[in-house]
Amino acid sequence: MPRRVNAGSIVTVVTTLIATTATLQAVVTPAAATASGQAAATSCDSSAVGFVPVLQLDLPERAGYLNTTPPYSLDRTAEIGANFDRVGYCVELDGPDGPQWVWTAMEPFSAEAGRIGLPTRPGELVRQRVGDLDVRSNVAGVTNGTGQTGYLEMWPNQYQESASTQVANASPITFDVDDNPTSPLGYGSFQVAQIGADRPSSLAAKQVFAINTFAESDAGMLSLGIGTNPSGQPDWTFANNANRYSQRRFTAFVRTAVVALTESPQDRQLIPRDSRGGSTVPVAGRITDTRVRRVQLRVTSNGRTETFNSSSSTFRFTPRIKAGLQEYTFELRATGPGFDRVVARREAVVSGDVYVVQGQSNAEAAKYNGAANGEESPYLRSYGSPTSDASISGADRVWHYATGDVTNQSGSIGQWAVRMGRRIVDTYKVPVALVNGAHGGRPIDFFQRNDADPDDLDTNYGRLRQRLSGAGVMGHVRGVLWYQGESDSDNASVHISGFTSLLQDWRADFGTAIPGGSRYYVYQVRTSPCGNTTAMNLREAQRDLGDTAGVTVLSTNGLSGHDGCHYAYLGGYRDLGDHTFAVLARDLYGGPTAGVAPPNPSKVTASGSQLVVQLRSADVLTVDTGVADDFRVDGSAVTVTSVAYQAGGKLVVTLSGPATGVTALTYQGHNSAGPWITNATGSGLLAFTLPIS
Repeated sequence: MPRRVNAGSIVTVVTTLIATTATLQAVVTPAAATASGQAAATSCDSSAVGFVPVLQLDLPERAGYLNTTPPYSLDRTAEIGANFDRVGYCVELDGPDGPQWVWTAMEPFSAEAGRIGLPTRPGELVRQRVGDLDVRSNVAGVTNGTGQTGYLEMWPNQYQESASTQVANASPITFDVDDNPTSPLGYGSFQVAQIGADRPSSLAAKQVFAINTFAESDAGMLSLGIGTNPSGQPDWTFANNANRYSQRRFTAFVRTAVVALTESPQDRQLIPRDSRGGSTVPVAGRITDTRVRRVQLRVTSNGRTETFNSSSSTFRFTPRIKAGLQEYTFELRATGPGFDRVVARREAVVSGDVYVVQGQSNAEAAKYNGAANGEESPYLRSYGSPTSDASISGADRVWHYATGDVTNQSGSIGQWAVRMGRRIVDTYKVPVALVNGAHGGRPIDFFQRNDADPDDLDTNYGRLRQRLSGAGVMGHVRGVLWYQGESDSDNASVHISGFTSLLQDWRADFGTAIPGGSRYYVYQVRTSPCGNTTAMNLREAQRDLGDTAGVTVLSTNGLSGHDGCHYAYLGGYRDLGDHTFAVLARDLYGGPTAGVAPPNPSKVTASGSQLVVQLRSADVLTVDTGVADDFRVDGSAVTVTSVAYQAGGKLVVTLSGPATGVTALTYQGHNSAGPWITNATGSGLLAFTLPIS
């Protein structure tokens, strides 16, 4: 099974607000002859006016390029460096169907010309949308036109059919425009697709061109094609068809830059809102071409445009955007006598709030039973990928739409997080970014920071920290949502020691720009280990964490869609998202306070044959019949026969006999469905063990 690899270092247009600080030359003339070769004429030359060829390769039937540089007959990448503002490709094939060609051009996805060719080394991975896609071809089925939306899959890795769900109408069971690169190297994908701009979309997702198998051993025949494969895998994976063509030419072009950007937003970027209800978005740089006399920035949202102009050789604009359900487009234009060019265009930029989701598999919150894709929104964003592969993680430095059902993919945030985020978006009309760093089945020491190298990509903490830094949101995290503990197997001392260390590091890193700092939310696990509802040490210790300044404990009791470890969407992750939303709304958005906090006892007293549990809130609770079976007493042979709510925030626990000798009361909850003790939002009573006072 092919698995598409990532190579080398970061391959993106911009990381957070920084585009490139490289020194750009003036204009590189399209002279073909250079010390690194001469470009042959192509069928795309009339479409490529204004571009210069920088790489050209007559593709062999078999390549074996892994960890080597392909033998380009033309290579001007060192000469070009970072001096370009647009990338183009020409693929030419000549076979049984006659000469075929395709031209496509797009916004740059890398700041280095050396990274726009075939990816052949680890970490050279591009998996992202691109805007302003132009396509022209003589092949039926390819949609010619300008201003389209594209999707790139470029890597030396093997890959799987499973989709990231970033692309509307892509399939999770075929190799097409949205596949999943895996850790092993050795197959290779270089694909450009045209897709719908929106999710969902009425447009079919289809290939522009594909060049595959170049990173496999030289025994593997290349699989390539223009347009979508009419038979077999849609993206030409496994086509093994290079020998059908007498010509197989690949040429990469760039349009040389006239402006060097030093600051600009990224497509789909969420910029943390400030106390003024929005964000400042700097766009800065310098003019590098004598033809340019003026630069103009146009910021457009909801049909209204604000314009900024500069005639200086260096410029810096600082427009403000509002934190609301509106996207902004930033278009930078360079003009002069007889010269007019859009040099940069950034789309779907928003201002909003940032949260981190972290922990084990219930923080990953994959689709175990039932889909949550109806909760997705264009105003829910994420950055990078939560994959544990350091190479893939380090390469994904792009903003994505947040998705809930899949894990370890670009934009994955989990089902309850996407539900929670959607409710914030819908209720408070503010975009939300959620960055999920969770990893299933790991004890708490797995999540610790390497203090000698906090950005260590070989650590979970380092991968998350790099993503937050790359996104430009480090220090602006409003809340951290922590669901972990099953793999600590009821070892309370290890868990609390690990959490204390994490909390200290989070406070130093995540919320330093937030007045009062970030808020921290700890989910009391349902079981530790999975399936065990009688072990109470770790869960009681987690309940006590709620007494730590800035820490709030949330309940997982009350969720009936539970299988002993994970949750279905209905009755599980969806409800957990609702419960979390209610608490965040109370704490951070001025939402209702009544019936929000999970029921939490403060003390237990004895009187006759009853125990009275005093709760920390006077919220009215619903007590289901049969809940008495989830209580146990220590120090006596008596049992719990019934439980009732009493006004004033009390639970009256009736025993089978006098409470004499009873030393402690435990509520342990249970696996699977009810009965429960719940508040108005459906959040269940926290598990507890308390002495009789």
